Amino acid sequence: MAKARRTTHRSSAGKKLYAVRAKDGTFKDIQTYERAHRADLAKKSKPEKATAAKKATKKAAPKKKAAVKKAVKKAVKKAVKKAAPKKKAPAKKK
Repeated sequence: MAKARRTTHRSSAGKKLYAVRAKDGTFKDIQTYERAHRADLAKKSKPEKATAAKKATKKAAPKKKAAVKKAVKKAVKKAVKKAAPKKKAPAKKK
């Protein structure tokens, strides 16, 4: 399958345009370079998606461990605070 090629044009305002042609040669889609470029940047290729998925699975495990450690630390702090005897304020002299 042939990739859709873009032809560049200029609008009457002077902006760069991309025109995608259909197989019969007619214009299928015309959009500004700015919009087309932004759409290209937003899309990810198959290899990019694969590496992103691998990174996501690698990062997920340490995050879980960190969350568990944080919860344990918080629980220990709370228990120590509860168990510690409260200090009484010294009696005021008259």
